[in-house]
Amino acid sequence: MIKNRVRGRWLWKWGVLALGLLCQQGRLFAADETLEFPLGQRQLFLDDVGVARIENLQRTMHRPAKKGAVIRPDPTQPRGTLQIRTAPFWVEEMRAFRFLVADTAGTRSLFRWFRSSDGLHWKPGGQPKLGMYMVVYDPQDPDRARRYKTVRPNEGVAVSPDGIEWMVVPGVPGVPTADEQNLSFDPVNRQFLLSVKRGGPHGRAVALAVSGDFANWDDYGVVFSADDRDQELGRQVIAARLADATFQQPYFTPDPSVYNVDVYNMGVFRYEGLYIGLPAMYHATSPNPDNANTEGFHLIQLACSRNLKTWRRLGARQAFIGASRRQSGAYDLTQMIGPSNAVIRGDELWFYYTALKYRFSGMVKVAGKWVPASDFRPDRDAGAVCLAVLRRDGFISLDANATAGIIETKSFTLAGNRLWVNVDAVAGELRVEMLDGAGQVIAQSEPLAGDLVRAPVQWPVDNLARFKDRLVRLRFTLRNAQFFSYWLE
Repeated sequence: MIKNRVRGRWLWKWGVLALGLLCQQGRLFAADETLEFPLGQRQLFLDDVGVARIENLQRTMHRPAKKGAVIRPDPTQPRGTLQIRTAPFWVEEMRAFRFLVADTAGTRSLFRWFRSSDGLHWKPGGQPKLGMYMVVYDPQDPDRARRYKTVRPNEGVAVSPDGIEWMVVPGVPGVPTADEQNLSFDPVNRQFLLSVKRGGPHGRAVALAVSGDFANWDDYGVVFSADDRDQELGRQVIAARLADATFQQPYFTPDPSVYNVDVYNMGVFRYEGLYIGLPAMYHATSPNPDNANTEGFHLIQLACSRNLKTWRRLGARQAFIGASRRQSGAYDLTQMIGPSNAVIRGDELWFYYTALKYRFSGMVKVAGKWVPASDFRPDRDAGAVCLAVLRRDGFISLDANATAGIIETKSFTLAGNRLWVNVDAVAGELRVEMLDGAGQVIAQSEPLAGDLVRAPVQWPVDNLARFKDRLVRLRFTLRNAQFFSYWLE
């Protein structure tokens, strides 16, 4: 009897384990797991949420195409290191974008508004009467005097009707931070997302605080930090960079004893149904003999989260925005602070980011003589606001070669009557099948081919209205194609 019980427990244990392995491989579907599929919300492939099965597909990270500097330092002025910590936003009353930019070349930062109708050509404007790096715009706030909002690091918050005149909001405590922070606004959830610099296991790390009313902040603490794998990969990246003279090299002698990777800053923003993080991973290469800081360089990586607390690293921790080469005429040779948000422009995502030619402080050696970094002539044109452009939804694709690849969704209640896809199938095709709760095919699409950023799926019989409110699944089959997203309208 004891033997039978033991044998029964053994079979049960290994049966559960086998079931788990099959589920992980996507060969079984759990009927009680359904996909939340809001109309119009694009389903991306940055993680496995909503996915029941994937076969013969490979995830690929895509880097945005650099377009160069869009706001440069004024060559007639003695200053010239421009930086940003928020994204530009559209102001309907002005029929223009507004953008707050800081010039940090001197001992005290100067802040100025820039304005543009196309996002490319920017004209300088007024200066806010309160020093700040971060501003978001909330056009739905019923109080027009509070539509412009800023966080004052360690102090509190302030609001403004026009971005020039500001009022400090009394009674709002500051969110603790070191010397870096980043701010974005999620208009869907009406939530403000503030990332700040704090200490982590390998140096700088990122903490996150959120607020729905811009008064009460929920501090999640440190949510993103470098780990041992970052240190391992970082040494390889540093060695490769030092061996390539086409990249900007350190002014100070590299020293492996100071090699380290930590998180200098991270823009966090909501995109479709998830959150995107763009951490600036700082790679320390050299000690600075004049102070306790180090010399090094940044690489912007890509991460995502569903709850803002746990983050998934993407692209095998490779650079989403990397450094440009010395003879390219670019600004992003050494330091970069990643985008604070993605600006949607038609079928593209526009990313504005801080790009600096050099990282040094204190003294630098020029023509054999040590001089203050602020006196070094190139510092007058050392940093600019740059733009990089990505295909809409183009962070990660599921790729198939000549062998058919399949992705099958979890069940969802069909609410719309038109399915759309974002796929690059110039040399191949994408087909879609709709399945019922029993896994039987109830509709098959016409094949799609071409580079289709926003294409409706065509069905040979009629549209999907006849299946509305039914529990269904989608099965996508692709060959020689890259699949970015799908959604219902």
